Amino acid sequence: MRLYLLALNPTDSVTQGFLPAAARLGLDVTVLTDHAGPHRSAYAGLARVPEVLECDVRDFREVVGVISRHRATDAPAAPPGGDRTASDPAGAPGAAFAVFSNSDHLQTQTALAAEYFGLPGKDWKATLRAKNKGQLRRHLAAAGLDTVRSVELPAGRDPSVLRESDLTFPVVVKPREGVASEDVSLVPDAAELVRRCAEIQHRRGGEALVVEEFLEGPLHTLETLGDGRRRHVLGGFRTRLSAPPHFIEEMLEFVPAHPPAVVAQVLAQLDATGVGLGACHTEFVVQPDGRARIVEVNYRAIGDQCDLMLAELLGIPLFELVLAVHLGRELPADLGERCAAGALRGRNEPVCADRAGTLSAAPAPHDERRDGVRLAYRPLRAVGERHEHYRTNRDYLGVVWAVGPDQAAVDTAVARFIAENRWEITP
Repeated sequence: MRLYLLALNPTDSVTQGFLPAAARLGLDVTVLTDHAGPHRSAYAGLARVPEVLECDVRDFREVVGVISRHRATDAPAAPPGGDRTASDPAGAPGAAFAVFSNSDHLQTQTALAAEYFGLPGKDWKATLRAKNKGQLRRHLAAAGLDTVRSVELPAGRDPSVLRESDLTFPVVVKPREGVASEDVSLVPDAAELVRRCAEIQHRRGGEALVVEEFLEGPLHTLETLGDGRRRHVLGGFRTRLSAPPHFIEEMLEFVPAHPPAVVAQVLAQLDATGVGLGACHTEFVVQPDGRARIVEVNYRAIGDQCDLMLAELLGIPLFELVLAVHLGRELPADLGERCAAGALRGRNEPVCADRAGTLSAAPAPHDERRDGVRLAYRPLRAVGERHEHYRTNRDYLGVVWAVGPDQAAVDTAVARFIAENRWEITP
């Protein structure tokens, strides 16, 4: 069976998670991407190197075309009377296949391609609602579940029109389809809002913005996985954010089970959005009255090494299970209960650049087991690279995470590793 995996830039989730999982499942993998060179370099050391094809993956029509042409040469001739479909015997070379992506930007294209070929896949309407933050707000309000006061600023529109809105400050401005806290900012008044929107438009011409009320409360995540029949809660995280006006994730602490009332509210909103099949990483705040309000829905697995940590925390083949549902397979019926009963604790903490410059010193990848704690460090920026100071998750120099039976021991291990190493930036 062949897996077509859509991607933009290489990520640890794919290189260290999904591709090794695909190999363990016996899948032949073809990566479709608009930048083939970096992917071929990233995968060169894998035990099973995937095929990489150039494709305009942001256009679902191109994705359908490339897959169709590739299958015409990869698969045996179709039987008389019609094309091969996903129901063809998996034992025939190239006869059955799946389409998958873990990219924030490519979920709708992947869903549409899967639907075209009659394959298991996410509902493209749900992926669009999740990706388009303005549409998500309108949809949840129409469903009567949560109304977040928000205004959409179309691409190219003069931001001074926002002075006429009835928003109550402070507000958050963000790209309508952005990711990773990029150009997300808390603004205190109308003058600052107009200035900030103009800055973002200058950097990101052609992108619409969303301005919405600031949802106060501690930030949490809910990680779910569904097979189209049943959705399972895998746990979640408590997230520590940087000081305003930016929203950089500075630390995530694993939570095996959030309070049932909170989980029920988040799941109801995911139901309304249409989230079902596949992995989903949902961020939400809990307000003093116990109300859970969604910040954003990322209809893919959590990243920045948290997915790799989550697999160890839960003791499950997480990446294989995510791929399996896109192959049409059912998940274990007791998956959620097993995850909630887990005894391990975890902490994921990025090391973040505090200024622009060249990274001149940093530790190499590191793995250790000490006093019952498993710790891993992975660089996200190479020594010798120069970067601006983005004030987003793009400032991450590396990520250290640890898993163990006790939260205090896990926290101590992470703090020790950071204290014993150095990251130097030369202006």
